Amino acid sequence: LVALAAFICFAVSGAHGAYTALAGMEMVITLLFLLLYLLRVDARMRFLLWPLADIFNSVIAALFLLVVALFAIIIKTNKGTLAGGVLGLILLVLCIVDAVLLCKKIRLDRGRGRSAPPK
Repeated sequence: LVALAAFICFAVSGAHGAYTALAGMEMVITLLFLLLYLLRVDARMRFLLWPLADIFNSVIAALFLLVVALFAIIIKTNKGTLAGGVLGLILLVLCIVDAVLLCKKIRLDRGRGRSAPPK
């Protein structure tokens, strides 16, 4: 929802296309990962470690959001761009939290798998 709000702020304010594109891209990728987990596609496609792909997405998105949000806040051509930049920083924090929580989940799942008795 934060990515959608940032996308709307950038689109309505007439901000640079890169701002709008990044917010829209992150919104679409997040929606795709949400659908992937809701439809349990990750359980059917075991050849890829989906949480690791999600961590990779979160880290790359956080780096891009850091640059774009700071540029939007520094330049602040209008209030919409400023609001989009602030929402971009909030989305940056959420991406970092997502990556940390997924790292903990992978570490906990791996630990449980090793200590389980053999069948």
